[in-house]
Amino acid sequence: MSVISVLVLCVALLLVVVGLAVVVGLGYVVHRRPALAIPVGVALTAAGVLITAAVGILQAAVS
Repeated sequence: MSVISVLVLCVALLLVVVGLAVVVGLGYVVHRRPALAIPVGVALTAAGVLITAAVGILQAAVS
């Protein structure tokens, strides 16, 4: 593996870690304020966006 692909994978891992923190934070905030939305729906939507972004980055790194 080249240095650039290793850096891209490290950035993808960092994106996943930060994204999971955001998903957990959104779930907590929405749970504390139920008027905002259903907590599970918001957390799952954010997780889906995170997974989509991670897959896109990984596919770009591989090709």
